[in-house]
Amino acid sequence: MKHFFATVTLSLLALSASGQNFDNLPDPIEDVNKVVDNTPDSIAKALMSRPAPGSTRKGNQPVLFLIGNSTMRNGTKGDGSNGQWGWGYYASKYFDGKKIAVENQALGGMSTRTFYTDLWPAVREALKPGDWVIVSIGHNDNGEFFDQKRARAVIPGVDPDTCYVGFNQRTQKQDTVYSYGTYLRKYIHEIRQKGANPILMSLTPRDAYDANGLIIRKPQTGWASYIAEAEGVPFVDLNERSGQKLDSYSTWKKKYHFYGDKIHTSKWGAEMNAHSAAEGIWESKNAQLKPLQDMMVNVEEECYEVDRTGGKPVVFFTGDSTVKNMDNDDNGMWGWGAQAQTVFDESKITLCNAARAGRSTRSFIREGLWEKVYNSLQPGDFVTIEFGHNDICPMTDKKARGVIATGRDSSHVYKLDNGTYELVYSFGWYLKKMIDDTREKGATPILVSLTPRNEWPDGKIERRDASYGKWYREVVEETGVEFVDLHNISADFLDKKFSVKKLPKDKEKAKAKIAKLKEKAGKYFKKDHTHASKLGAQMNARSVAKGLRANRSPLVKYLK
Repeated sequence: MKHFFATVTLSLLALSASGQNFDNLPDPIEDVNKVVDNTPDSIAKALMSRPAPGSTRKGNQPVLFLIGNSTMRNGTKGDGSNGQWGWGYYASKYFDGKKIAVENQALGGMSTRTFYTDLWPAVREALKPGDWVIVSIGHNDNGEFFDQKRARAVIPGVDPDTCYVGFNQRTQKQDTVYSYGTYLRKYIHEIRQKGANPILMSLTPRDAYDANGLIIRKPQTGWASYIAEAEGVPFVDLNERSGQKLDSYSTWKKKYHFYGDKIHTSKWGAEMNAHSAAEGIWESKNAQLKPLQDMMVNVEEECYEVDRTGGKPVVFFTGDSTVKNMDNDDNGMWGWGAQAQTVFDESKITLCNAARAGRSTRSFIREGLWEKVYNSLQPGDFVTIEFGHNDICPMTDKKARGVIATGRDSSHVYKLDNGTYELVYSFGWYLKKMIDDTREKGATPILVSLTPRNEWPDGKIERRDASYGKWYREVVEETGVEFVDLHNISADFLDKKFSVKKLPKDKEKAKAKIAKLKEKAGKYFKKDHTHASKLGAQMNARSVAKGLRANRSPLVKYLK
């Protein structure tokens, strides 16, 4: 065996690193990759926030333990309060909670070595036959072997006959450091000794690129793959799966999958990595994974079932209640998407109304409604994007649909009234995301301004060009997206029919005149000043068609 002996004799304050008493870790420092761990104020709080190993077990059901670092569980409490999320937070989405519990035991700042020495003993003790353990760790495995701050580095590679012996300043003890592969073997052997099932998984990608502009693949992938094959363990190449997805995205989209630095993910990146991990398990041909696969759910992407007979394209309508409402009572409220057949030729194109009442850009995306459209898109399809009525709402209340009021990119972490955290973006950012996603799929996005309201200041219908209109145009300027100004086209129609040149000077008479205007225009609205009647929905559909023709849009050939 090769021994590289090093002893450091600096006099330092002794730090206890045994078991779960890892609560005096110094503040994060910049590592050799110029990355600062976001596991800030108190490791003690982090340890209390993690579930006690095995505590999520229900009866005799198995537990899936997740072993990793901040890319799997981020921040002191792992709650997104810093705008960053680890993918382990979203892993439970893909497993049937009635059959198996998913327990995220990861902790930021850990390496294969420090997790093994400090946190693994308690997890190992909690393991029972039939459990599963995913080991995906290694981002923090470089640096100094025995430094005061971290002492977490390992020897690169998989050589089992290489070690480094020295005095660990952090623990104030003699210590032996092994290779990356050796630590993986230790996890595997001890998992199997408990009758549980190990799975090795490569690391999440960083926001780093090679000479060809592609996401750099980490060398730990090859090491983990080698150990998995040598030990007969299932291996999921998370690094490659997520790397391929990132490579297919626009530069702008790649960037927002990370937040704050080049390693830690936003919610978008964490969700993407969680899905990649689930896909890797679900699609594996390794027979060892069959029992776990039988406990999985939601892995296959949800799509709309649409008619593509004869190669017909599909136009997806997205938006709020002004696009899709009750749509079932001639005397009720209607969205213009439900009357789109009055202007589109359905023998040439399929209409799919994916809008949802009460949604803003933010809530439409957060609730997965946009994801279903995105999953359904094929080259040659179209998407109309019309939001606004619900976007300038309270930011943190139960509906959580308010956005930052600008067309330019902006974001901020908000604590919601329910105690959770969300990184909220601007109105323009959310629109830009939908536009970018649509183009990624080879489909055509069309931005549509919000419908006008039955409000008549100064005797003319209200125009919202200084707010939403300005923000739409900022998005158009930045993205070059086709824009149908439904707001002003319908407003022009209503003004021509009902507006007055001048209101009476007497305030009461002016107020009465405005009330009369609202009453006359009321046949195009229903219940309130926002929602359309069936007649109003048809009028708005005609306005969309008029705007498409004025633009000479590629969608025009599908109009009646």
